[in-house]
Amino acid sequence: MRILLVCSAFNGLSQRASIELRESGHQVTVQISDGDESIRSAVAATDPDLVICPFLRERLPEDVWRSRPTIVVHPGPQGDRGPSSLDWAILGAEPVWGVTALQAVDTMDAGPVWATETIAMPADPPRKSDLYNGLVADGAMGLIRKVLSKAPDPDFRPEPQDYDRPDVWGRTRPGASQFDRHFRWADDTDHILRRIRASDGSPGAHTVLCGVPVAVYDAHRGTVRRGETTRPGMLMRRRHGAVLVRTGDGAVWIGHLRALDDPRNAGLKLPATSVLIGHLSDVPEGTDGTGYREIGYRRDGDVGAVQFRFYNGAMSTAQSRRLEAALRHAVAQDTKVLVLRGGQPFSNGIHLGVIEGAANPAHEAWDNIVAIDDVCQRIITCTEQLIVAAVGGSAGAGGVMLALGADRVLQRDGTVLNPHYKNMGLYGSEYWTYLLPGRVGRNAALSLTSECLPIGAREARRIGLVDQTLKGVVDDFEPAAMMYAARLAAAPDYADQLARKQQRRDADEQRSPLAGYRQRELAEMRSDILEDRHGFADARRAFIRRQVQRRSAA
Repeated sequence: MRILLVCSAFNGLSQRASIELRESGHQVTVQISDGDESIRSAVAATDPDLVICPFLRERLPEDVWRSRPTIVVHPGPQGDRGPSSLDWAILGAEPVWGVTALQAVDTMDAGPVWATETIAMPADPPRKSDLYNGLVADGAMGLIRKVLSKAPDPDFRPEPQDYDRPDVWGRTRPGASQFDRHFRWADDTDHILRRIRASDGSPGAHTVLCGVPVAVYDAHRGTVRRGETTRPGMLMRRRHGAVLVRTGDGAVWIGHLRALDDPRNAGLKLPATSVLIGHLSDVPEGTDGTGYREIGYRRDGDVGAVQFRFYNGAMSTAQSRRLEAALRHAVAQDTKVLVLRGGQPFSNGIHLGVIEGAANPAHEAWDNIVAIDDVCQRIITCTEQLIVAAVGGSAGAGGVMLALGADRVLQRDGTVLNPHYKNMGLYGSEYWTYLLPGRVGRNAALSLTSECLPIGAREARRIGLVDQTLKGVVDDFEPAAMMYAARLAAAPDYADQLARKQQRRDADEQRSPLAGYRQRELAEMRSDILEDRHGFADARRAFIRRQVQRRSAA
């Protein structure tokens, strides 16, 4: 089929939809919804059999949806209408939610239903962005497959929404406002977490900390130590960029803030301590990570696991240095296999927000790329253990290359990789000139880094970018990855595999020293970062401040 994907942004779900539809043999064109005429032009140019809108905020031109089947994926149950579906689901502690494929009509979210699926909501309030990129995206792709199976049937008719039916339990709701997201620090912790996580990553829940108006993100449960009598809203401790804030019945760690009255940093989500830098003189550094631990290590027999969960997958200079220290500890243990477990996303490389907010962004960017190179070097040069990268969330740029340093790369089916830097005006580092050609060959490596197209799990496996894909929901992936590592550690030829790894590393080092790859990459990055030869500063600023250039992808 000829399919036109119309989307407000080429986000993770839109990328996933375009990839899976192409892999299924369909002819797919992606059109960003930047005006009625551009959509009409795309329809005229492609003559689609079907128009699918996996992520759409705007109304479509009436002549488009009347002229051919046009399906909108809505992140809510049948009958739900409005722009804040997931916000309300989290705010209302809904035990079950849904995703629905609707035919476009003149009223948003009101068209007849092609298919719908229910999803069980996590008991602990999820971050809205994690919910969307995980359970909702999985459900949306299931609906798109159902739509494709029904579209060729001339006798199929979508069902009108009938609010008298017991299975139509959604309703029309307005967009969630800051009034709906409002909380007081004296409220209970669950109430506060729901409001923050329902607003994360956009628009953030507005409040005041230390007299500073802020939008709050990246919230985690904390604990109050015996004898601490701080009032609600007061800072109790700080740790690795986060602050612990007293609530009515406990405490919450806040990892990131956006200053609301700071024109210079407008739109920037920064580590909380960076925003509150002038208010921390009496706030002690935390000595433990109870409730807030970006990096952790645990051991299960012969398998060790380093877990790193960085907000939005961004790794600042400080975070990269801490991760390198954690890896140094992990590879010194007497385990056989080490698993690298990122978050959702797995990793997206350097922290563009911290770079943009720095007093000297170019210098911070340079420090950041050097620090993440150190992480990758630690992975590549580990010959005492086999390393497994468990990529359970999408990854981009340096985050992909970090995973490729492992001996085995596992990818959850449905996640998307963007192994390129060019759209940010960067040559790239993280030893990509060593790792990527070694995985996929020189020609494919140049294609991946120059065409700047997302890669799905099936294609990544086919070209050798990853070793194995694992099906299942997000919560099932990490246990499956640990089982894979345990089998690897118990394999009869484990010692032979480890010996061959050492031999390959020695041979590669003799042929072309690892330090040479790093030196050549950093020479290119010096021109990109310090001399800004390809517009890194403007590209970074546009991305961070959400002045994203509208574009079409075919």
